[in-house]
Amino acid sequence: MTMATLESKFPGKAKRIAFLLVVLTLGLASPKIYAEENQEHIAAESTHKTNFDAGKFVMEHVSDAFEWHILTYGHTHVSIPLPIILYSENSGLNVFLSSKFHHGTVAYKNFRIEQEGENEGKIVELNDQGEILGLPIDLSITKAVVGLFVSVIVILLIFLNVAKSAKQRAGKAPKGLQNLIEPLVLFIRDEVAVPAIGKAKTDQFLPFLLTLFFFILINNFLGLIPIFPFGANVTGNIAVTLVLALFTFVVTTLNGNKHYWKEIYNPDVPWWLKYPLPLMPIVELTGVFTKPFVLMVRLFANMMAGHIIVTVFVSLIFIFSSLNGPVVGGMVSPLSVAFSVFILLLDVLVSFIQAYVFTLLSALYFGMATSEHH
Repeated sequence: MTMATLESKFPGKAKRIAFLLVVLTLGLASPKIYAEENQEHIAAESTHKTNFDAGKFVMEHVSDAFEWHILTYGHTHVSIPLPIILYSENSGLNVFLSSKFHHGTVAYKNFRIEQEGENEGKIVELNDQGEILGLPIDLSITKAVVGLFVSVIVILLIFLNVAKSAKQRAGKAPKGLQNLIEPLVLFIRDEVAVPAIGKAKTDQFLPFLLTLFFFILINNFLGLIPIFPFGANVTGNIAVTLVLALFTFVVTTLNGNKHYWKEIYNPDVPWWLKYPLPLMPIVELTGVFTKPFVLMVRLFANMMAGHIIVTVFVSLIFIFSSLNGPVVGGMVSPLSVAFSVFILLLDVLVSFIQAYVFTLLSALYFGMATSEHH
């Protein structure tokens, strides 16, 4: 699939559609910035001093959330509230902004963000006495979902622009953004898809492989930018990597030929590995499910680890300040910032590697599923 082909599939109104998507996303994100002070928290801290909780700080910054936290200045939290969409058998459909929870400190419409226990971080439903009734069906637009919308808009803007450029400069050397994207497209086609799948069947799987590669790569990069509306770390969310792995699993399973399934249920191995105990068929069938599982965990773990390490280095400043005073924290801060920048630069390389590995392994699975018996 060439850049000109991409452009031909979209009408001239594509840019206006992308603009509408931007407006829709910002509308869903509800860019109403609010700042409020928790007076009870201030009063509690005036009576006793609490130490910095590094574990809570790290997890709050790498996990998904019902609001997009921008900064905390003193006891003032500046956040962008996101839509809460809940369905309960008792009260039906409920739609409101996460600001109604006041950062999880109060309940609203008999719903509350649980702060501890097995349901920590989830929205629970309460009765009139404040007792937990259960978990409603949660369709809320969380930080990861907004980050996903933003990445889709960025991908559309990039590729519609590149496709238009390729169409206008047909037969000429690529220029500008096209000069960056087109070599990557050719690399995935010639160095990943063709060797793994074969030239004859590459065109069948190439659109999916290109979608995988650029979706993962761009989301990896956007997760490294700590400025709204970026920094959501979409590929560090295991639900997202699960869906990507499921797509690879479904495509592999649906395109598996007769030889592929024979090698799973009746592989060419010595008979005593198949009878009376079907050892090799069990191993091969297990591999069908472990392969996408490994894809899911590898991408999630690598992208999450990078963000955790950066957050840990930043938290060292507050840990030393809490234990030894602000002077020691100030002395540690240059070292923490230097290591954080180093890890971020390393994450740029890891972003390329993880997008490449996920795409390469998917291509290898497709190749094994469609290869002919020799």
